[in-house]
Amino acid sequence: MSYLLYKSAWLIIRWLPERSAYRLGESIAQYALKKNGKGVIRLRENLRIVLPELSAKDLEKLLKKSMASYSRYWIDTFRFPGWSLERLRQSVRTTNRETFDRLLGQGRGLIVALPHAGNWDHAGAFFCGEGHPLVTVAEHLKPERLFREFLRYREAMGMEVLDLDSQVITTLETRARQGRLIALVADRDLSRTGIEVNLFGRKAKLPGGPAKIAIATGAPLITAYISYEANGIHVQFSDEIPTENRSILEITQSIADNFAHDIYRDPEDWHMLQRVFIDRDFELRD
Repeated sequence: MSYLLYKSAWLIIRWLPERSAYRLGESIAQYALKKNGKGVIRLRENLRIVLPELSAKDLEKLLKKSMASYSRYWIDTFRFPGWSLERLRQSVRTTNRETFDRLLGQGRGLIVALPHAGNWDHAGAFFCGEGHPLVTVAEHLKPERLFREFLRYREAMGMEVLDLDSQVITTLETRARQGRLIALVADRDLSRTGIEVNLFGRKAKLPGGPAKIAIATGAPLITAYISYEANGIHVQFSDEIPTENRSILEITQSIADNFAHDIYRDPEDWHMLQRVFIDRDFELRD
């Protein structure tokens, strides 16, 4: 049933006229807010930690913007593979691109850690189209047919998508040594062996993969934050994160600090509807 629902949505949203498709997304976001399910409750509490100074009224306004951004993510995801390369290029603005180009041009590979913000598939398709095919990792979704559908979707853009298994770090280290671009969504630990960091003054666990690969291979490491603009997305690259003579914990904390800075600046585009903070459970179970 999950597979059929996603497949149907994929076909319908790509078939609809553009304005109608995005209006549908807005309606779905409004329905989700009224339903106030577990994901919406979790997002509200995550945003409350990001901006504790907000009044209850302003927090609800931010939540509404964030759910609108999240619905836009899905509509864009279903539609932009049909865009021309020219439209794709015109829909992406970058900041600090010179750092990205300089580090990738050194031939040592480049690791880019990102949070769940904006549309990372959109950014990935853009850089593949720019001649920088990237390597990434995907959580193994169920059912299997759904996972394979998303796999084909990303591979069609030019990405190499690795399954999240016990061999993935070894494979990523090999790709880094080959000089490849590696993009890892890294603001939520899925392995239960994550690194405990301070995020917005709270305990959180982030995956240690980006730091481990950088230490093992010498590949440079940066973070990126993707936010929405009227006509597309903005990709903000950080400066290089120092890794030499630093521990996995120290490097992962630097990643967390960059994420916190960027999320605070554009909180409505952080699509974190799952638990990320581990010092409170907010009376929910994921």
